[in-house]
Amino acid sequence: MLRSVFFLLLLFIAVRALPQNTDGVIAGKETVLTIPPGPDNPRNSEGDFITLKSGKILYIYSHFTGSTFMDDDPAYLASRFSTDNGKTWSKTDEVVVRHEGRGNLMSVSLLRLHNGQIALFYVKKNSSWDCIPWMQLSDDEAKSWHAPVRCITDEEGYFVVNNNRVIQLKNGRLLMPVSKHDVKEGGEWNKDSEMGRIFCYFSDDNGETWSRGDEVPNPDHVLHQEPGVVQLSNGNIFMVIRSDANAQYVSYSADNGKSWTPSKISDIYSPVSPASIARAPHSRTLVLVWNNNHGDNPLIKGMRTPLTIAISKNNGRTWNNKKNIEDNPHGSFCYSAIHFSRNSILLGYFDWSTRQITIKRLSRQWVYK
Repeated sequence: MLRSVFFLLLLFIAVRALPQNTDGVIAGKETVLTIPPGPDNPRNSEGDFITLKSGKILYIYSHFTGSTFMDDDPAYLASRFSTDNGKTWSKTDEVVVRHEGRGNLMSVSLLRLHNGQIALFYVKKNSSWDCIPWMQLSDDEAKSWHAPVRCITDEEGYFVVNNNRVIQLKNGRLLMPVSKHDVKEGGEWNKDSEMGRIFCYFSDDNGETWSRGDEVPNPDHVLHQEPGVVQLSNGNIFMVIRSDANAQYVSYSADNGKSWTPSKISDIYSPVSPASIARAPHSRTLVLVWNNNHGDNPLIKGMRTPLTIAISKNNGRTWNNKKNIEDNPHGSFCYSAIHFSRNSILLGYFDWSTRQITIKRLSRQWVYK
């Protein structure tokens, strides 16, 4: 008995001696949830967060079913929740939206609208030439959801909208960054369809109707895929674009996402992998999460590792305080969701090598210093 008490005392002293901060996060980052695959669940991926008025944090993601795990395989939307600012999470899934018919549901974005409603966005993927974003609204803090609204009604096709992507501007406009891939019905993907054409759909009536903006010019004819957007402190919109040029491409809009400057290469070095970007609430600070891979290390060239976080205080012109969240050379980390919660940042992401979701809780002090 005395030995047990002595051991627990030593353990308490050791934990207290570890680097901590006012956010209660040991060493600045800690893993608070993993959702690995299991029987009849070959993959869990691409989610997003929302904080409810009660303080509960909801995380909704794609729960794949069956025996395969590719993007066009069956999946429905499931959720987990935390009641202690992201420190601990529920242990079992709750079904949010079931997919009826072919294909799957993927790429969740969650958004607290200015009118107080919660908006849930996702893509319904029926085939390799049919992928459309949809939206559902909740008036009761995600207890129930309105009937789904199709966001793109002016044409059919394969429209990619990543998770954690839809934003609401200061003027109330909803902005959805889209990459369209031209694949004919029954056809196969090729170099031309991989290229992608990027623009934004926008809504000025809380998602009842949507309009399409102008295409982002692509003078370098690089791969244009999986865009992400953030509104800067001056009101302009900053877009990051997945490319095949060993770096993210960027573009800007001065008219609330309708038209865009020609895309250009940035110094955000990256393999062919998406970046996620967000602006801290009531702040000029931007947070970027991406694979900071220069391609100069032959062991990880072209791979989605490491997973890095950085900040910018000058509207994305430079990125500082770079820190690796994951650096396993065999990992493949992508499709991150960034969520600000009190003095912490929650980061949810997918690992292709394990086909699981990880949620990490990061101290803002650790990220910003």
